[in-house]
Amino acid sequence: MNHEALAREMRELRERVPGITDTAVAAADGMLIAADTADTIDPESLAAIAAAGLGIARRATAVTARGAFRQTVTYGSQGLAAFYAVGDTALMIVLGDEGIDLERLHEQTRPALGRIGAILTGAGPDPLAGIPSEPDPLAGTPAPAPDALVGAVTDTATEGV
Repeated sequence: MNHEALAREMRELRERVPGITDTAVAAADGMLIAADTADTIDPESLAAIAAAGLGIARRATAVTARGAFRQTVTYGSQGLAAFYAVGDTALMIVLGDEGIDLERLHEQTRPALGRIGAILTGAGPDPLAGIPSEPDPLAGTPAPAPDALVGAVTDTATEGV
């Protein structure tokens, strides 16, 4: 896996959507893959909590026959936490402040998820900016195989932030 490319995707999403405060990518089992978070946030705990929520959200989607899980958003008094499926084996967590434009967040996150999925599988980012190199991850397409994430090294992407 190309940790530099993953960190770049996370950083660029943050630059494209005003109001994003933190981002992280985790395996569906809660193992942190990469984080670009403030010092006040424990990225390992965030990944574990997000994975637990992902399991519940996927189950709720399945039980209600709503197709493949795509995303969920949790609102707090100081902002939001958005959780996006990256295929079947990973997720992206985006934290935003009170002023974040949710529609813009979703719009900008979709192509980034495709590129992140490609990075996690070793396919690398798509050379065509903004166009996922694989089918839309929000449609429930496969992401990295579970063995592709085993032993992944956590990369904290805080350079230039």
